[in-house]
Amino acid sequence: MPKEKSVKKSRIHQDIQKQGIVFNKDFGQHILKNPLVITSMIDKSALRNTDVVLEIGPGTGNMTVKILEKVKKVVACEIDTRLVAELQKRVQGTPFQTKLQILVGDVLKAELPFFDVCVANVPYQISSPLIFKLLLHRPLFRCAVLMFQREFAQRLVAKPGDKLYCRLSINTQLLARVDMLMKVGKNNFKPPPKVESSVVRIEPRNPPPPVNFTEWDGLTRIAFLRKNKTLGAAFKQSSVLDMLEKNYKLHCSIRNIEITDPLNMQEKVTKILEDLNADQMRAKNMDIDDFMKILYAFNSADIHFS
Repeated sequence: MPKEKSVKKSRIHQDIQKQGIVFNKDFGQHILKNPLVITSMIDKSALRNTDVVLEIGPGTGNMTVKILEKVKKVVACEIDTRLVAELQKRVQGTPFQTKLQILVGDVLKAELPFFDVCVANVPYQISSPLIFKLLLHRPLFRCAVLMFQREFAQRLVAKPGDKLYCRLSINTQLLARVDMLMKVGKNNFKPPPKVESSVVRIEPRNPPPPVNFTEWDGLTRIAFLRKNKTLGAAFKQSSVLDMLEKNYKLHCSIRNIEITDPLNMQEKVTKILEDLNADQMRAKNMDIDDFMKILYAFNSADIHFS
């Protein structure tokens, strides 16, 4: 039986070569070919037979058919119509045909359906926007097991003080628990990418943190623009003060709050930071609680970041 499966798999790859399908670098197409890595990713997903699984970039379906064996339904999102045709051909006439739904198009623009688990070998150029699209999707999913470029994965799990700690780290960790699962060498792909990869597990915080993510994102954007600078210096930039003043005036006008004249935004901002002993803090060393306190203090003074 295993021999029959491997013959079938190689036949599928030969069919693709006969059709002249060249993997498209613009779509970040690097097909995961090592069955051990595929099996390990699926095992780490702890799939249940009642699950709906979202797979992004199924490629030729090597992982898709393995997932279909274990779950109720797979929704596969694929941008390349040539690979969609291959995937459809692969399940045609099998019990998997009715369990597979294919969304054709760009996953970043697609309206995602309900799903329990997401499994994906992610095209590297969409890594960051994809994570936040998934984490802001409702209802919340149980977990995602995703393959990323190694340095990107290291940024996801970086802690305050780490060299790779950045806005991506804190924004992701606000919304989810992130664990590094395994390293995957470039030779496990066809064609091999130029970089090494890693697999991470992302589990959304449920319930989500009581914070307006757009506001949070605005604050961390300012703080991490120069993560080695003090917050006092970051908030002295005229572009930052102009944005905060504009938002402040809009907020006050909507809520009929009288603005004391003359308005000195620099003074207001400095006082908030100094009262929190935060003016000498640097983003590179700050954790989620630090930013929560600062965001709460600014919002309490009617100063907003979005």
